[in-house]
Amino acid sequence: MNNISTTTLTMKREFAVTRERVFDAWLNPDMMRKWFFTLEGTNKVTRNNPQVCGTWEIVDHREGKDYRAIGEYLEIDPPKKLVFTFKMPQFSELADTITVELTETEQGCAMTFTQLIHVVEEENWTESDIKKALVEWHDSTEHGWYYMFMGLKELLETGEISYKG
Repeated sequence: MNNISTTTLTMKREFAVTRERVFDAWLNPDMMRKWFFTLEGTNKVTRNNPQVCGTWEIVDHREGKDYRAIGEYLEIDPPKKLVFTFKMPQFSELADTITVELTETEQGCAMTFTQLIHVVEEENWTESDIKKALVEWHDSTEHGWYYMFMGLKELLETGEISYKG
């Protein structure tokens, strides 16, 4: 069995809506299919059972391929905190852990998003190979969430997403 390294991605976002609305966007399938790992036009499946030990699944169809993301809810404390696993079985059997924390602000709310990213080390990797892989995974994951959070902000603040990624 190969070793596993981890890196932590933390992102902060502000929203001009209540934290209840942001929390709902993470759990409501009608909202999820518009921004969470998918867009309405490419979404094939959005399923979830938002309770502790409940699961979620999203299938997105891009460039002729289906991409499936699944996970399990570990903690649900509306409207303050959500913790769940995130896994894409076609790429890895490892599940990342995502924590979403929401606090009230004068303008609406602030979201702190944290993802513990697991990377399987290849045979013969050196320390520098491991560091390089962790940076690449961190940066590509951050890039993906950057666009998702842009869409989430637009969706919550204007009711629709203009960006089509």
